[in-house]
Amino acid sequence: MTRILLDRNENHFGPAPACLELMRQVDVEWLYGYSRDFEQGRYSPLSTALASRHGLNEDEVLLGYGCEDLLKEAVHFHLGSRGTMLIPSASWWFYRVVASEVQGTTVEYPVYRDGDQYRCDLDELIALTRRTAPRLVLIASPNNPTGSSIGRSDLERFLTEFATLPVVLDQAYHGFLDEDEGPDPFAQLVRRFPNLLVLRTFSKLHALAGARIGYAFTGARHGGLRRFQTRHLGFNRLSERLALAALDSGDYYAAVRRRFSVERERVRDFFSRQPDVTCFRSDANFLLVEMPPGAACEAHRALAESGLVVKRFDEPAFRDCLRISLGTEAENSALLHAWTEAMPLARAATAR
Repeated sequence: MTRILLDRNENHFGPAPACLELMRQVDVEWLYGYSRDFEQGRYSPLSTALASRHGLNEDEVLLGYGCEDLLKEAVHFHLGSRGTMLIPSASWWFYRVVASEVQGTTVEYPVYRDGDQYRCDLDELIALTRRTAPRLVLIASPNNPTGSSIGRSDLERFLTEFATLPVVLDQAYHGFLDEDEGPDPFAQLVRRFPNLLVLRTFSKLHALAGARIGYAFTGARHGGLRRFQTRHLGFNRLSERLALAALDSGDYYAAVRRRFSVERERVRDFFSRQPDVTCFRSDANFLLVEMPPGAACEAHRALAESGLVVKRFDEPAFRDCLRISLGTEAENSALLHAWTEAMPLARAATAR
């Protein structure tokens, strides 16, 4: 039985054809040779291209091996031993782990449920920041696993309030909304707010998770982080070129964005009609689905028996939830068919 993996928020539509063509034309020198871009007065062709695209200088762009790498570097640099980092209360478990690696502590600010969506309690975040005097604040937008985003006006209000406090905006799931097409309003925020670091990745929308390439827009107050994370021998040259091919494939990814938008609404509409099920609104390529107590475990098992793998949580706040990564149209249809058969079994098992 072929499994359909919908548990890690990968993009099954795949990368642009230009990326695949590049793989067929790999220059062996990219593999055995270190980068010599410094001879041309630049750090990397990718950071140069990203800076040009977003109206920044190259030294305002950092490269890394995905958002995970850049996040770890930012936390290790800013948090230090026994420092405090504020993180969203309903968020990725890795935030806690990476803080613990430097003996740091995390304090959660409220991300609360409001009907069929989650919201950040900005007033409490501001109050908590004043009380705890953290060394670093992390904001995830869209947030995993809730799919919720912080409004730009709320973000700017917080950054204005704490102009010298390092803030990391994790935007790994940026790009899946129709309004994400066109000029990027977040890149220029690092000019207005030098304490801001915006994390991005080619893993999600661009379907290059296996290439492990991410980037960040960085404000001037993160200059020390740039020196901390500099790779003097360069990054993976093949990954950089894959990312460049993706950047030059705007029409392809605009079409992928539209397909995700249609599929997100189709799948969410299906779940909204299921009894005793809440499917939360999402700005990302996944949906969080809540069901009656005990049903998530049974539904997860029944789906797996049908070859559908989705994400089940151990965290108490999401024990009755499954997170479903959106796949292709055919994969999503298979999921909905399997769900129709799985849920009666799950309800029966929990009723015993």
